[in-house]
Amino acid sequence: MKFTIQAKVPGKLARAGTIHTAHGDIETPAFIPVGTKATLKALAPEQVRDLVGAEAVLANTYHLYLQPGTEILKKCGGLHKFMNWSGPTFTDSGGFQAFSLGAAWGTSISKLASGGLEEVAINPSITCVTRSAALRSDSPRSSQDSSQLLSNEQPFNHAALAKVDDDGVTFKSIIDGSTHRFTPEVSMDIQRDIGADIIFAFDECAAPNADYEYQKKAMNRTHEWAKRCLVEHKKNQTTALASDNSYVKGQALLGIVQGGRHEDLRRESARAIGSMKIKDSTGRGDIEFDGFGIGGSFDKGDVGTAVRWVNEELPEDKPRHLLGIGEPMDLILGIENGVDTFDCVAPTRIARNGAVYSSQGRLNLFNAEFISDTGPLDPECECYTCKNYSRCYLAHLCRAKEMLSATLLSIHNLYFLVNMVKKLRQAIIEGNFEKVKEETMKMIM
Repeated sequence: MKFTIQAKVPGKLARAGTIHTAHGDIETPAFIPVGTKATLKALAPEQVRDLVGAEAVLANTYHLYLQPGTEILKKCGGLHKFMNWSGPTFTDSGGFQAFSLGAAWGTSISKLASGGLEEVAINPSITCVTRSAALRSDSPRSSQDSSQLLSNEQPFNHAALAKVDDDGVTFKSIIDGSTHRFTPEVSMDIQRDIGADIIFAFDECAAPNADYEYQKKAMNRTHEWAKRCLVEHKKNQTTALASDNSYVKGQALLGIVQGGRHEDLRRESARAIGSMKIKDSTGRGDIEFDGFGIGGSFDKGDVGTAVRWVNEELPEDKPRHLLGIGEPMDLILGIENGVDTFDCVAPTRIARNGAVYSSQGRLNLFNAEFISDTGPLDPECECYTCKNYSRCYLAHLCRAKEMLSATLLSIHNLYFLVNMVKKLRQAIIEGNFEKVKEETMKMIM
């Protein structure tokens, strides 16, 4: 992997660049759609490429490890062939899911803290977060529908714990309750077998409301695990180079910055991960990260500031990825403060619940006003859905619980974010980022 920078915004951290991978280029900034289980829910890969315009996708290490398992992926020749995606791919480390799902955070818990979880119980060996505040205030449906959303989620289980120690994390499968263990080496080996172009180091993602001392402990543990990831990744790449048929040659490894919502921890972590080098036992030079991920939890109202803390410390010549954050305003603030790529399940998740992003702000198609509205979903949007279907038809699909609603609304939401970011990228290149940023912020609010 190589990274080049084409343009910068004077006085800001924002930049436009290109990530070059074995499966093609990613023009940055870029929004990367999430295909958790080697699929973007309700969409075919051709739709993601041709109708959405995405250049890369991200798959989830935790979920692919549990199902179908890495042996199947290896037999199929890796993630690209398995899911019929020819472009660049990412996989996360599996750490967030091992902690959040294994500790029964629940699938509605966000990395963004806005008022906080009602109860968080953490000690150095056990992470357990209740689901009492699983529904956030920006839930796509009205409050009277909240119970229905919750009923479809995994029920809270006090026995479902992720047990953490300095070597790794032991967790229970969300599929069958069986016990599994991830270590830095295991995460590297799973991601090797999955075969994505860009992979992430294994990290401890502390709960959003973990106190300062635990965030510091998790950060230090993440740094120690990062060193072990570098060593294991180097070993895997050395083996791959010796194999003519290997599909994992040239995998890029990104280190992850932690530190929660604390400036001193964020800056300390960025300096540690950004400068981390491990001596190569072969004597061929130091081993270091190819880029960086910004992980952990943030304050909903201050994502941009926290990202700036990190990116002011990280090396400028390597790509930076903001993990699991992808609401429109978060993308704008991230780009302004030096983020190159983003991933998030939000656009497809809210689509399955009848919500869409638009030039008129966020819309809820379950609202009565859309039942007889014959206009396009978003008159300013050029996506396939907006060109071909009316609001009343899409509202009908949602209310009738037709599967097509998820497909059409997911196409729109992904197109909206992917192309919003592309527009901001072009503005950086053309030198009018501030103007386009302000116009975009007014549109989405």
